[in-house]
Formats: sequence, C-alpha cells, structure tokens
Amino acid sequence: MNAPVRKIIHCDCDCFYAAVEMRDDPSLRGKPLAVGGRPDQRGVVATCNYEARKFGVRSAMATSQALQRCPDLIVMPPAMDKYRAASRQILSIYRDYTDLVEPLSLDEAYLDVTDSPHCQNSATLIAQEIRARIADTVGITASAGIAPNKFVAKIASDWNKPNGQFVVRPHEIDAFVAALPVDKLFGVGKVTAAKLKKLGAFTCADLRRWTIPELQHHFGKFGGNLYGLCRGIDRRQVNASQERKSVSVEETYVTDLPDLAACQHELADLIVKLEQRIRRANAERHTHKLFVKIRFANFQRTTAECVSHSVDAAVCATLLDTAWQRGRRPVRLLGVGVRLTEEEDVMQLGLFADDMAELAEAAPAAQL
Repeated sequence: MNAPVRKIIHCDCDCFYAAVEMRDDPSLRGKPLAVGGRPDQRGVVATCNYEARKFGVRSAMATSQALQRCPDLIVMPPAMDKYRAASRQILSIYRDYTDLVEPLSLDEAYLDVTDSPHCQNSATLIAQEIRARIADTVGITASAGIAPNKFVAKIASDWNKPNGQFVVRPHEIDAFVAALPVDKLFGVGKVTAAKLKKLGAFTCADLRRWTIPELQHHFGKFGGNLYGLCRGIDRRQVNASQERKSVSVEETYVTDLPDLAACQHELADLIVKLEQRIRRANAERHTHKLFVKIRFANFQRTTAECVSHSVDAAVCATLLDTAWQRGRRPVRLLGVGVRLTEEEDVMQLGLFADDMAELAEAAPAAQL
C-alpha cells in the first residue's frame, strides 16, 4: 500500500523587514526602501522592498553599492524586536492549522498539513486562509507554495510573489522540475552551479541524463542528492523540533584586516565571545565541529572546519591559517563557530523509480 501523498506549504513573507517598516510608517510605501547597515560602516542590505529591487538592489548587497544603484534609496537600521514580535504572531497563526511547523527564519516556514482537519483538508485553502490572516492580523503580505515535498514547495512559493501562491500537484512535479535551472536545486550554490553548467547541465532535464555513479564521480555524496532532486524527489520531513545546529560569532571590520597576523589578533576576541554564546545556549556538550569563516576584501568567502568537541584556540588558529591561505589578501569579515550536530543527508538514495511511480499512482486522488 502506497504512503499518502504529503501536503507541504512553504510560507514566505514578502520583503519582511521592509514590509513591517512600511506597515508602521505608511509614508514609506511606494518609495525605494532597504533595511540594513550604514554605508560608512560597510553595512549590507538585509532586505528591500520591490520598488528598490527595480533598481537592482538585492539582499546581501553592500549598502554603498545599493545607494549607487538607487541614490534615492531610504536605508533604515534593523529593528529586530519589532520583527520578532511580528514573527511570533505569524507562527501562532501557522500553529492553528498544524503542529508540524518548521521555521527557517523570522519570515518563512514549512508547514505539513497532510492531516490537518481545517478547510476540508485542502492545503490550497489553508494557505489562502493563512495568508489572509497574516494580512489582517500582522498587516503585511505573504506568499505560499504548495506541493508534496519541501523542495518543490519552496520553489513554488516564489512563483507568484508578492502576495500570491502557487500549487504543484503530484502529477505536475515531473514537468515543473524538469524546466528548472540547476541553480534552483536545494544545496546548489554558485560554485556547484558553475561546475554543472561547465559540464553541460543547465536545467534539471539536462541533469536527468546522468546516472548516479556519474554524478557521484563529479560531486561525491552530493551526487546522489542531485539525482533525486532533479526528478523532484525530496524525502525530508517537516521538522518542528527547531534544534539549534550551530553557534557562531562574526565581525565585519570598517578597515580591512591587512594580513594573517592581524586576523590572528582579532581571533582571540572572537573566541571569547563564542565561548560566552555557547554557555548561554547550554551547548558545551553538543559541540561536534569547529569552523572559521572568512570574507576577503574582494568578497570571496571560505570556511575551514574540523571535528572538535571543544573550542580550542590552537585549532582555531590552524583553521584560520588554512582559510586565509586560500585567498592571501586583506579580510573584511572574520567569524568563528561550532556545529552542534552532524548534518544529515538531505536525501537517501533509495529506489527513485519506485518513488516516482508512487507519485504518479497517487496523483489522480491527491487534492492539494
């Protein structure tokens, strides 16, 4: 007997920080707005509204660059207490429909509504009702994606932004995913995407021509995940436990750290702050790995890590040396942290053909 098709909603608030600011000050509406750090302190854009995006302003962009693209951009400092209050209201709404809520950040979450008794057990209607309640209660808009798994639901939530939703039914997954660029695959960053394209895989349809051994030859263990993802297979469960995965601290410097010696000097202070944060999180006994993160002056990023069950200053210094040697140039950001659990496989290899057959058989009866 086949397992029931899951009903997953990915809810994502539209330009969350900026939306809260426009809610509280309606005079900001219609004007290009960003929330982020000051340009004279190497601040970055945390989020921006759609008026700012028309000028090419994007999240994680340096505020100075954003102002070059949009001289009339209004830049506001983050008001985290206000955003957390709005997030708590939104999470409370989600939990009226299911206990299986997995927050990803203050403004987005997965919901498993497979067994929800609300709205005639229609995930589509549940998403509509949730979005309407967020608008009425919190005063901002949200978009949603509805699908049988997390990967497809997250992609779908971007389809009709802002203030919209999109449904991908089981029998539509194959065609929907086949047309996606490989950049959209879960876990594929810039480096992996560039390697895939160099090998001739620009879309998921292209990637499907490869066997598991071929993908593993080029991408190691992650190759098995790619094989499943490009076919729309994702076995990850919605995890409501919200377990902390890491603890870290980092600092962006107004003046670049010129060399490795300067980085090593700053590292000592970061380690003290990290140890304090670990104690506050009661995470001492859960430390599994130690890592050092660098962003160089040219914005190149790298992380060096190793297995370690404690914060060891000598090990941190070695990791810093390893990371710095990869770029050997001034550093604008330095961070240190610990990972508290082993990262689980995104997918199990399993019998992919059987998974697709189950989706196809269930498709006529499944109502998302």
